[in-house]
Amino acid sequence: MKKIFSNLFGRNQESRSIICFEILQRICDRLRKGSDLKINIKGINDSVLVNFCEVPYSFCDEKRDEEINNAGFNNSYEVLNEVYKSAGIRVLDDKEIRKGLLYEFMHIIFYSKTSQVMGEDFEYTKNSFIIFLCSSGNSTEDNDFRMLYSNDSFIDYVQGLLDCRQLDIDNPKNETEEIGIKDFKLVLQAACQYLNIEIPKDIELPSQENLIEAGTGTTLENLIEEDTEAVLENFEEFIGLVSRGDIEEKELKKWSKKLLKNYKNGSNEYPVILDETYFDFFRSLNTWYSDWKFDPEDAESSISEMIGEDLNFEYPEETFSHDLFPYINTALSKHNYEMMSFNIYGDGYLFFVANKKDVSRILELSEITQIAIDQLQF
Repeated sequence: MKKIFSNLFGRNQESRSIICFEILQRICDRLRKGSDLKINIKGINDSVLVNFCEVPYSFCDEKRDEEINNAGFNNSYEVLNEVYKSAGIRVLDDKEIRKGLLYEFMHIIFYSKTSQVMGEDFEYTKNSFIIFLCSSGNSTEDNDFRMLYSNDSFIDYVQGLLDCRQLDIDNPKNETEEIGIKDFKLVLQAACQYLNIEIPKDIELPSQENLIEAGTGTTLENLIEEDTEAVLENFEEFIGLVSRGDIEEKELKKWSKKLLKNYKNGSNEYPVILDETYFDFFRSLNTWYSDWKFDPEDAESSISEMIGEDLNFEYPEETFSHDLFPYINTALSKHNYEMMSFNIYGDGYLFFVANKKDVSRILELSEITQIAIDQLQF
């Protein structure tokens, strides 16, 4: 089905800035043909996520349905119209909605060094840039863009979108936006470098160096072609780390071979499609499954069982579910642990506890093995 964007009025002034329609369109086109990006960029703390979203398909799960209903809407198109209003984009009419077409946007997430006005308690600020390609003037083709911005957590994704504010890249409202825009230019240049997108010569580059950190973008397909034994070792290392070594050598070898075989015989898309082999593997580990809602007592009991010692943590009254994550991991960090979750793309969490020193490597191996893992930091 053809993907289309809304018409809107007004036009961004042409600029030699890398934040321009031509660059954004090229990145969007590559994401449409491939998959989301997770890249490490020089000068940017932590990994940068470049996500390609489609309405309605990116909102077709129980969690998003609940978020849509909680926000007072009936479907994702109604949410999109509210977001369009914030961005200054013409909203969809009933006839357009009934056609069931796809509407796209990019969501780019990264952290910036916090400005001093935020206070010393926050070392980094989370930036979310929501980008819409669209048409302006009398054009029937995409020739313009609009952006929304937020520095909130997006724990509730729908509400996070609704709370975004329109961003004028030439006139930031505060120092936080100014820093975010400066780093956003680095992110766009790095995305072009990673995707082999040619940047026009009249575009002013924010940096003259290769911004991609070594090791970014390693994929299982690349490794399989080069050395199957090396790939198997990656699976073995991954299993050893997520189990904290609490697995017999025979079992480790068995699951490594099964997971590698399962991947090679399955989809090459990220994230890998989970079938019974993966769930059998998850069940073999020391994990805790919970639906989206859980209370502190459940967490303390289940985590204590996973780590083999009593864990108690402090938390404000009436704090539940994902709001407990910071308090849980603060307590676990005193034991040199961190709680993480396998992303099972369902209606709940599958938690496990990792050694804190292994977290970065687990996330790297998650990309290589394409077994998605969520780091629970909000």
